[in-house]
Amino acid sequence: MTTLKKSAVTASIVDRPKRTALSFDEVLVRAGDFFMEKDSVHQAMRRLARRLDEEGIVYAVIGGMALAAHGYARLTLDVDLLLTPEGLHAFQNRLVGRGYVPAFPGAKKSFLDTESQIRIEIITAGEFPGDGLPKPVAFPDPEGKTVERGEVRVIALENLIELKLASGLTAPHRLRDLADVQDLISALALPLDLEEKLDASVRAEYRRVWEAAQTAGDARR
Repeated sequence: MTTLKKSAVTASIVDRPKRTALSFDEVLVRAGDFFMEKDSVHQAMRRLARRLDEEGIVYAVIGGMALAAHGYARLTLDVDLLLTPEGLHAFQNRLVGRGYVPAFPGAKKSFLDTESQIRIEIITAGEFPGDGLPKPVAFPDPEGKTVERGEVRVIALENLIELKLASGLTAPHRLRDLADVQDLISALALPLDLEEKLDASVRAEYRRVWEAAQTAGDARR
């Protein structure tokens, strides 16, 4: 997946084509539209949510767009989606060729919205965040793990935090995920006792990041 600040992913991006570089003015325009939710990424996400609901495919929006939905917005250029393996199969059979195409030859989980050219990155339940190796935290079945934000189903906050902590702890190139958790804590004034809702394997890291967020907040006052 490609973002100005990437969101959680386990798949390799070795074979993905590079995006055309944007000018500074174009970045400013896109950023303004994004934070007003008028940009093509938000439009693509809402369009995708409608199509998935019409097809009865259970899903959860994850990654950068989930951060925004929960109250911490940072600019992202794609939509990250959690499906079951069966949901992925249904997506491939029912929606590919009907508004969505593979993002590059041979792509199985990366697609483009043909109307906007926004990339849709799919992760399936059972995959592991960060380094992709087995660990106590895995991407869950989206059934029952979402909250509704408007017309879109977004992964629940506790699950989002859990996945980002597990990712940042196991993959040196995913430190942005730990920063995302710290930013969520600061933006939403999340309590320390939220750790009790997280998997035991990431509780100590949540506490460390929470304390760092308090220290950063004190320094700004």
